[in-house]
Amino acid sequence: MEFKTLVFYFLSTIMVLAALRVVTARNPVHAVLYLVLTFFNAGGIWLLLSAEFLAIVLVMIYVGAVMVLFLFVVMMLDIDFKKLREGFWSYLPVGALVGGLLAVEMALVLGGSYFGVDVMPEPAAKAVEYSNTRALGLVLYTDYVYPFELAAFVLLIAMVAAVSLTLRRRRASKYIAPEVQVAARHEERMTLVKMAVEKKLLVVDEAAVEKDADAEKGSGQ
Repeated sequence: MEFKTLVFYFLSTIMVLAALRVVTARNPVHAVLYLVLTFFNAGGIWLLLSAEFLAIVLVMIYVGAVMVLFLFVVMMLDIDFKKLREGFWSYLPVGALVGGLLAVEMALVLGGSYFGVDVMPEPAAKAVEYSNTRALGLVLYTDYVYPFELAAFVLLIAMVAAVSLTLRRRRASKYIAPEVQVAARHEERMTLVKMAVEKKLLVVDEAAVEKDADAEKGSGQ
């Protein structure tokens, strides 16, 4: 067995086990960490396929930005895990049906005539000056330029919608105009007031205290 094949099986095994732990882990923080491990191993497999640009993008964007954001969000949210797990078994048949359909579709695609050594032989070695980033950019901005622009437009709409939902005014939220904050002066922020020191003396009426004590004794007897 070649060293490249051995590394592929090693990364694939860790990636599959980490992906299973993403689904089976009870703690969401652990699930996110297992997903980070899955992305790292996927990036290693892409390196074996000579797709250095995709591997670096996967590690930098998904692991370095998206998954870190997910991790902070999960850690900051106060989630009731017991309530979240309620009704799990009621959704199990639907989840098993969807998972079975996905497994059958993948088996039909991977086991058919689409993949194989005869259909997809090992690509020839590239020259030293070859850049897969340049090749990917040429294909993306020539053959798939319209789908690429459409995807960018959809992402732009999603970004504008997210900003609009965040900046909307709510009745229960407190809002201060920025121009009012900028125009405020330090003299108006705090006012110092001088007050004379007053000391109140507590005057105890001894006769009233003795009368209350005698009344309590009489009621006790």
